Amino acid sequence: MGKALFLALSFFFVLFAAVNSSGFEEKDLASEESFWDLYERWRGHHTVSRDLNEKDRRFNVFKENVKYIHSFNKKDTPYKLKLNKFADLTNREFRSLYAGSRVSHHRMFRGSQPANGSFMYEKVTAVPPSVDWRKKGTVTDVKDQGQCGSCWAFSTVVAVEGINQIKTKKLVSLSEQELIDCDNTDNQGCNGGLMEYAFEYIKKNGGITTEENYPYTGEDGSCIPSKENSHIVSIDGHENVPENDEDALIKAVANQPISVAIDAGGSDFQFYSEGVFTGECGTDLDHGVAIVGYGTTLDGTKYWIVKNSWGGEWGEKGYLRMARGIAAKEGICGIAMEASYPLKSSPNPAKKGAASPSKDEL
Repeated sequence: MGKALFLALSFFFVLFAAVNSSGFEEKDLASEESFWDLYERWRGHHTVSRDLNEKDRRFNVFKENVKYIHSFNKKDTPYKLKLNKFADLTNREFRSLYAGSRVSHHRMFRGSQPANGSFMYEKVTAVPPSVDWRKKGTVTDVKDQGQCGSCWAFSTVVAVEGINQIKTKKLVSLSEQELIDCDNTDNQGCNGGLMEYAFEYIKKNGGITTEENYPYTGEDGSCIPSKENSHIVSIDGHENVPENDEDALIKAVANQPISVAIDAGGSDFQFYSEGVFTGECGTDLDHGVAIVGYGTTLDGTKYWIVKNSWGGEWGEKGYLRMARGIAAKEGICGIAMEASYPLKSSPNPAKKGAASPSKDEL
C-alpha cells in the first residue's frame, strides 16, 4: 500500500511539473476570463507596459501563442516550449526584433569561403565524447542583447572570451558595445553583422576592451576612442571551420568555443524551454550564437551546447541544446554553414604603467 501510494504521488508530481513547465495550467485555458488572468500574471512577471488599445491587441497575440505552446507540448518531442518574455509578440515581430541580424545578407556580400582556407584542427583524429567549456571556466554569464540586432557581436565576444581564458587562464567579460559602436566599416551595429568582420576588426584595432569599461546600451552609439583604444584582450586573426562539415565543427569545438550562425526565426525557437531542439528550420541564417560544447543524452541523442544572447530566462538558463548529426550536411538550422573562431598566440596588450606580460599571460 505504501509503495503504491508513493508511485501515485511520484506520477502526480511528474505530471504537475510537466504541466507547469509551460508556465500555465489547463485551467488557465478554460475561458476568456482565465486567459486574461494568465495574461495579467505574465505581464506582471515581465513588467510589460502597454496602453489600453495595444494591450487588447497584445492579449489576442498572447492567447494564440499560449494555444500553440499548449498544443505543441502534448506532442512526443525531445524538447518543450514555455511562455517567456516573447509571449505577446507575433512570430514576425519576434524575427524582426531578435533574429534580424541578416547574417545571410552579409555572408552573400562577403562571398564563399576559400576552398583551401587553413583549418588548424584539420589533423585532429580523436575528440572527447563530450565537452562543456562552461565547466572549464571558459564562458561568462549569459547576456541579453535586447531589441538590437547585435547577436553577431555577442557571438564574437563569446569566442574571444573563450580563447583568451584558454590561453591566459583568466576569464574576462568583453565589450559587445565597442563592436557595435566602432566596428562599422562592414558591420552595421543593431542592423546586423558578421562575426568574421568582427574578428578582423579586433585584430586590426589591436584588441578589445572590457564590458565594464565600455558597457552595453542595446542601441547604436558613437565610438568612444578612449575606450576603443583601451585594449585588454587581443587576437592574432581568425579561421573558418570548413563549411557544411559537422565532423570538422566538433574538432574545433573540442578545442575552443566557436562562433556560428543559425536560422532562429521560428516559433519553436521563440518559445524554446528545454531539451534537444530537433524542430523544423531552414538555412536562412539570421542569428549569431556560439557553440560552447557538445554531448549525448542518455537515449543516445547527440547535441550541441549553444550559448544564446536573449537573457537567462530563455531556454535552459540562456542556453539551448541543438541536435547534432541528424540533419543535412549543413547541420540543423544551418549551424555548420558559418562557423569561425579567433586565433591567439600573442600576449595581451600590457596595461599602461604595468610590467611586461609574463609567459602565463600568453
